[in-house]
Amino acid sequence: MFHIILHEPEIPPNAGNVMRLCANTGARLHLVRPLGFSLDAKRLRRAGLDYRDLAAVEVHADFAACRIRLGSARLFAVESGAPHRYADVAFHPGDAFVFGSETRGLPRALLDSVPTRFQVALPMLEGNRSLNLANAVAVVAYEAWRQNGFRSAAAIPSEPRGS
Repeated sequence: MFHIILHEPEIPPNAGNVMRLCANTGARLHLVRPLGFSLDAKRLRRAGLDYRDLAAVEVHADFAACRIRLGSARLFAVESGAPHRYADVAFHPGDAFVFGSETRGLPRALLDSVPTRFQVALPMLEGNRSLNLANAVAVVAYEAWRQNGFRSAAAIPSEPRGS
């Protein structure tokens, strides 16, 4: 339903957790090289590679190749300091969300290539730098999925169990 793009991710557990998230939400994961790890790495496997068969994962040589693959998908750059709150945007099936590396964020040239109206941030307390990458992806992915009625999600009973 959605595309999650990790631009030059560096930390295996973050990528593994995002892979697991994608497997559980139906999002397609795009990894843009260079990667700071091997997809066969033990730490990545612990965090989510056991979900590799359940997640749709594509690896791209660079962002240009990823962008071509996405076709006409609307691209949202998720970056601290962006001008719009992620929750104030109406997301549609097929939208793509690009997240920068853990230590550098998104490159200025990539961020500048995304229209300002498609640059979103997650609110944080004053003076804080950023959220963990996997956590930020989860917040945005679930908000987009929520806005679209959690399409294809397993049924959840309306009454809490044990009540």
